[in-house]
Amino acid sequence: MDPPQKEHTRKTENGRLLRHFPPYGSGDASDTCPTCRGTGRVPRAKENQLVAVIPCNDVRLQPRRTKMYVCISMVVCLVVCALILFFLFPRSVTLTPVSVLSVMVYFNPKSVDIQVKNLINITNENFVPVQITDFTIQGLIINTVMGKTKLTNMTSIQPRSKQSDIIEIDLSIVDKDLNTYCKSATVKIHTLFLQLQMTMNISYLSHMEQLTRDTYSYIDCGANSTVPHPMMTGAFDVKDHSL
Repeated sequence: MDPPQKEHTRKTENGRLLRHFPPYGSGDASDTCPTCRGTGRVPRAKENQLVAVIPCNDVRLQPRRTKMYVCISMVVCLVVCALILFFLFPRSVTLTPVSVLSVMVYFNPKSVDIQVKNLINITNENFVPVQITDFTIQGLIINTVMGKTKLTNMTSIQPRSKQSDIIEIDLSIVDKDLNTYCKSATVKIHTLFLQLQMTMNISYLSHMEQLTRDTYSYIDCGANSTVPHPMMTGAFDVKDHSL
């Protein structure tokens, strides 16, 4: 017999056996299973030799509620993605000068040293903490830098919060005319127009920003002052430096 005819004969015999195979669970209770010998268990020695045969109409082969499960999975994925974007989307961080708290004046033979304390607010609108890398403030009088201070140990800003900090800057006036003006006894109020340039570098969500703010205030360089007074703010600038 040719090989094709043998294959056809084998398929025909298999089809006849499957047609006479009883449905799942409908076997005669009096018949003994030749595999497990009626014990209901398959010997361990034959586990790798036996193959389970399940009818095509068995309910275990028919998936149920597949569309519902797929739709639920898609909705859950969309909700999770939306929540991740909502909480991790970068929001603004603002630097707001509030007031000059005090001005302490110290007269020296060749200079006038002034210590200025400033109150600032830093607001974090993000849902993650913001780390302050460094904070720099410099004071100018008549467009001349009189002092500069840099801080690197400021605490991080917690999510959705506002933090107040007191920043001190030391000014040294060595100009001869300004020295004479500040030390003059004939002038009651020695008013100077002080410009403060603030720069703050922050980091959050693998993202770096630089915040700058210019403020202006009048100070008395001839006497101490401990009465807080507000500062005038200038333009606000934000520069992004994504990592």
